[in-house]
Amino acid sequence: MDAHGAFSDEERAAVYDCIFNRRDVRCEFLPRPIPPEVIGRILRAAHHAPSVGFMQPWDFIVVNNPSIKSALHEAFTEANIEAERRFDPVRARAYRNLKLEGIREAPTGVCVTCDRNRAGPVVLGRTHQPDMDLYSTVCAVQNLWLAARAESVGVGWVSIIKPERLRSILGIPKEIVPVAYLCLGYVATFHQEPDLQAAGWAKRAELPALVSFDRWGARDETHSMFSAPQAKVHQP
Repeated sequence: MDAHGAFSDEERAAVYDCIFNRRDVRCEFLPRPIPPEVIGRILRAAHHAPSVGFMQPWDFIVVNNPSIKSALHEAFTEANIEAERRFDPVRARAYRNLKLEGIREAPTGVCVTCDRNRAGPVVLGRTHQPDMDLYSTVCAVQNLWLAARAESVGVGWVSIIKPERLRSILGIPKEIVPVAYLCLGYVATFHQEPDLQAAGWAKRAELPALVSFDRWGARDETHSMFSAPQAKVHQP
């Protein structure tokens, strides 16, 4: 970065590489522990996420205890059985074959929470959109995810778990909202494409079909903004 805050071409490319090569890691975690200083850097990046009204509503619970991980895995398993029943038979069979968590395999877990009362009863930016504290917490999750990828640490977001079970297992007070439970660990490889895409569950939507100009639905799929090349996956 230069004196005016501008990044070099190489630095800018590294940021985009990190974004395009981020993956939701669900398996293949290595048993190698993450050094405390690396966890510290990742959490510091999460703490520097943008937050509406500078409310900084997040807290982080770092989970290393195997018995707590086992309890979380049991809670996931219960919720996952319920989730499978919601799909039609064909989709349910495909769902059953997906690996959707690495709670016990990942060396470290991090639960990101939101304190909705931290900034008081009236908060700049929440006067008309009260959920901005939750959205700000999700920005912290994304910062964490990208910082972890820059450290060659894989992250998986486990959302198939009932919030009340997560709250009970981790001792989260009732006024605090658990937003994300994340599995962190080194991996043998970062895949070329998202696991769910590779498994045929879904595919990435085309950006031009999602962008409108001035009013909803006003598309211009030939616009020059769509010609930018996408970064390639680079292995650590």
